[in-house]
Amino acid sequence: MADRVLVGAGLRRSFGDLVAVDDVGFHIDAGETYGLLGPNGAGKTTTISMIVGLLERDGGDITVAGQPMTTRSVRAKAAIGYVPQDLAIYPDLSGRENLLFFARLYGMSGSRAKARTAEVLEVIGLADRGGDLSKKYSGGMKRRLNIGIALLHQPRLLVLDEPTVGVDPQSRNAILDNVRSLSGKGMAVLYTTHYMEEAEHLCDRVGIIDHGKLIAEGTRRELVGLVGERDRVSLGATGDLAATAQALAALPGVHEAGATEDGIALVVDDARGLLPEILAQASDAGATIKTVEVTEPDLEAVFLHLTGRALRD
Repeated sequence: MADRVLVGAGLRRSFGDLVAVDDVGFHIDAGETYGLLGPNGAGKTTTISMIVGLLERDGGDITVAGQPMTTRSVRAKAAIGYVPQDLAIYPDLSGRENLLFFARLYGMSGSRAKARTAEVLEVIGLADRGGDLSKKYSGGMKRRLNIGIALLHQPRLLVLDEPTVGVDPQSRNAILDNVRSLSGKGMAVLYTTHYMEEAEHLCDRVGIIDHGKLIAEGTRRELVGLVGERDRVSLGATGDLAATAQALAALPGVHEAGATEDGIALVVDDARGLLPEILAQASDAGATIKTVEVTEPDLEAVFLHLTGRALRD
């Protein structure tokens, strides 16, 4: 069985008459990046606050690294690195001094704190700016320092709440590269974002939350399948296009195939998996393929279908 770092089940939280989170549950394994997507007010922040032990829950269970989580849990919290949406750094300290300060709060000895600070500065790409006051950093550099603070104690679970909002493209790419690297080294990552393309390329699985409920969960392919979306393949081709389209339509996994003015248009289940067979069959049918274009349904379409609104609403 996979190393299950986070398990949440039946999470509930109300604020007066408002039910903010209603029976939400999901898990994250070691080395997995899980994306939590939802419109503003959907319950993401409340869910994260319960997971990291900042907010009491009305019901449900949470375990982190095998330890039960409550607002008073020390061991469970020690396994988490939390990167809040708001910056949690001291502007009048340098990047290095910020890291050293938080390392000591984590209980590290002086020598260990210095060693981890040097390592983290390398990881977040600020080794050459570690001595500068953090208030002089760009917005992206401050975000990277924020993440570095959460990495100091080498947590089992890294929780990032909108870590790339308002940062420059270079810092955004650096942050995403860091997250990929960390999950590749076995860290579990819980990631919320307003940028759908980040979830598309970064997350192994995605949970969509709306009105406090987890309404869908799975890989990108699984979520697309829930709403019946299929891939589209456009072949720029010459030859007997009608006969080629007829031959392609007979392939398993091909739902539609028709000749167009300058090629063949197909609707298929798994374009990337079927493409070699499609090209071979087209060649056998006498067509000459000049261009290939694949359009895969994205999470934006799924999200809009399930919630009736865009992620930024």
